[in-house]
Amino acid sequence: YFNLPIVYVLVVVSLITVTTTTLETYEFVGLVLSVGIVLGVNGINVAHELGHRQTTNERFIGKALLLPALYMHFYIEHNFGHHLHAATKEDPATARYNQTVYGFWLTSVFRQYGSAWKIQNRLLKNNNQSFLSIKNDMLWYTILQLTYLIIVFAAFGVTGLIFAFFAGVIGFILLETVNYIEHYGLLRSKMPSGRYERVREIHSWNSNHLIGRIVLYELTRHSDHHYKSSKKYQILDCHDESPQMPYGYPTSMVLAMVPPLWFAVMNKRIPREMVSA
Repeated sequence: YFNLPIVYVLVVVSLITVTTTTLETYEFVGLVLSVGIVLGVNGINVAHELGHRQTTNERFIGKALLLPALYMHFYIEHNFGHHLHAATKEDPATARYNQTVYGFWLTSVFRQYGSAWKIQNRLLKNNNQSFLSIKNDMLWYTILQLTYLIIVFAAFGVTGLIFAFFAGVIGFILLETVNYIEHYGLLRSKMPSGRYERVREIHSWNSNHLIGRIVLYELTRHSDHHYKSSKKYQILDCHDESPQMPYGYPTSMVLAMVPPLWFAVMNKRIPREMVSA
């Protein structure tokens, strides 16, 4: 929970710094990258964990952590979309075999946003609510994020707005890089009924490397997270059947930035039946 004040204090202090101090371009860019990484790790990553919790307060904190990363729709798409469609071609957050991380950033960001609206509209329809209903969370997320940017602009000017916007972009790009490596190339089989098999341990890449486990709040034990999404990160298990990454998540994210190396390391580890699926 302490990540909430950490994130917001860091954003405010950084905004004050970039608007009251003369910075070289490389210093400004470096600060954007640094704050963006915090928004991704301490913001979106922690929001992901809290978004699966059962209490309203925990979910509220999770959504508040998504706000400065401009990614509040993640709550809807991840919980009602990704966990239903993970490791299928219907899932925007599952990277295809031989898809580069750069191509994935584009497809995942835009498809997830569109998917979140589709899910929201379906939820409204199922509850006999109109688009302008107070229950339209996507509408609220849009209003809140625009209000956040307007407040930043009013208080810190164009420089502050540019800083806040691009720090948010770096934050969700970091998230999407994690998404890329989590399910890369892994696909569920379709049964004769046309439905997909249940998500199993073999449909997520796992890693027991210590640094990644600590930094990402055990997100690296991803198979167990999909097995029971409400399970708290402290008690997630490692399954022997799960495909294992040769490196930790942080190293794997860097490796993914060089597609030929990523393909050389990872493609041979993907089961043949999934490649041809």
